Amino acid sequence: MDLLPIFLDIHQQPCLVVGGGAVAARKVANLSRAGARIHLVAPALSPELQALATAGDLVHQPRPFQDEDLQGMRLVVAATGDRAVNQRVAALAKGAGIPVNVVDQPDECSFILPSVIDRSPVVVAVTTTKASPVLARLLRTRLESLIPAGYGRLADLCARYRDAVKARFTDERDRRHFWDRVLVGGVAERVFSGHLEEADAAMARELAAASLREGMGEVYLVGAGPGDPDLVTFRALRLMQQADVVVYDRLVAKPILELTRRDARRIYVGKERDNHVMRQEDINRLLADLAKAGLRVLRLKGGDPFIFGRGGEEIDTLAGEGIPFQVVPGITAASGCASYAGIPLTHRDYAQSVTFVTGHLKDGSIDLNWPQLAQPHQTVVFYMGLVGLAVIVEQLRKHGVPPDMPIALIQQGTTHNQRVFSGTLATIQDVIAADKPEPPTLIIVGEVVRLREKLNWYQTPAHSDQGAFGPLPWAAASPAET
Repeated sequence: MDLLPIFLDIHQQPCLVVGGGAVAARKVANLSRAGARIHLVAPALSPELQALATAGDLVHQPRPFQDEDLQGMRLVVAATGDRAVNQRVAALAKGAGIPVNVVDQPDECSFILPSVIDRSPVVVAVTTTKASPVLARLLRTRLESLIPAGYGRLADLCARYRDAVKARFTDERDRRHFWDRVLVGGVAERVFSGHLEEADAAMARELAAASLREGMGEVYLVGAGPGDPDLVTFRALRLMQQADVVVYDRLVAKPILELTRRDARRIYVGKERDNHVMRQEDINRLLADLAKAGLRVLRLKGGDPFIFGRGGEEIDTLAGEGIPFQVVPGITAASGCASYAGIPLTHRDYAQSVTFVTGHLKDGSIDLNWPQLAQPHQTVVFYMGLVGLAVIVEQLRKHGVPPDMPIALIQQGTTHNQRVFSGTLATIQDVIAADKPEPPTLIIVGEVVRLREKLNWYQTPAHSDQGAFGPLPWAAASPAET
């Protein structure tokens, strides 16, 4: 490597910045965060720097740079708009053995200020060794998404327990194994979720003699979203990659399942209408038993676990038995599928509310509050309603919804196999008569479906959309979509 990566302690150390513009202000901000005592030399200051000087947060010399300004300095940054001045500052600093950074002139630098991910006391620095600062910023952005903000709190916890762990485990290998378990287990997850008192209690249990070879696991109830793996949250992805066991549903798309740990045990507990691989009560028991065996259990559900996902029933069992768990929301099918179909669920001109309902109840019936669902100026989304479509259409019309009300059926929404069948309550069954959609299919009823002809953005080359309900009152009809 061309540069030695180091972290320099400049807390309460005098550091010189030459220049008074916007670039100098950015450098001053970085030095301030590291606790430096800043001396600034510039004939004039930007408003931001002037405010800092007025507040006494830096010492300002309102004049051009002079050689003696370097005396006593620990570090120097040259950030003027004059290349000759910057080169002179760099040459003098190098001659005096003072580290110097010259903005936008990497060849003049003796050190580089990298792009930084700050999770203090955890700090990650990225540099491309003078090649491309823009690329370094891009890499920093990607790393930001992989390093939760809670890592700083986790580092603080490690510091508090460092001596206790060292005393508990005299063998270095045992200490390393202990920290490996703690930093990817329940203690870390409690820190990330902000439950710091629980994290301390869990840490104390981990340090107890009995926890060397046995202990309680944890359940992660995670929403996998509607199908597109790019819609999985960062927190969900982290848990998916550290779980020992994955208990997953039928609606979890295969590309999402492939994001879990390769060596994790996978248990399928999917349900179809009148065909349940495992009863819900047995799933609840399975999660509890796996956690009691000391395993990290990922309960992976399509969409959001608390919207028709029966997640509440599962964590009710866990809570009753004192088993640690956490819930990670997912993008529910209504939101994801509607967005990818170009259908806003609410719109000022068409719908001021949205209602989510399930297309079948526990006993398989469709006994819903039809008068409420038939109210105007709303959007109604039916989950699991494909089998009962005829009943849904019949009941809505029976309770006063006009036959020309738009309706859309979205099959495998957000995926490359997405298909959208659109029509009205009067025509939709004819639309799908020759080419029936297959589960999972979401049903949306409401005037907002009309907006699809203008707002459709997600094109799926494998299939054409089916059906039509006529042009918008304020827009010409669109050609057939593909």
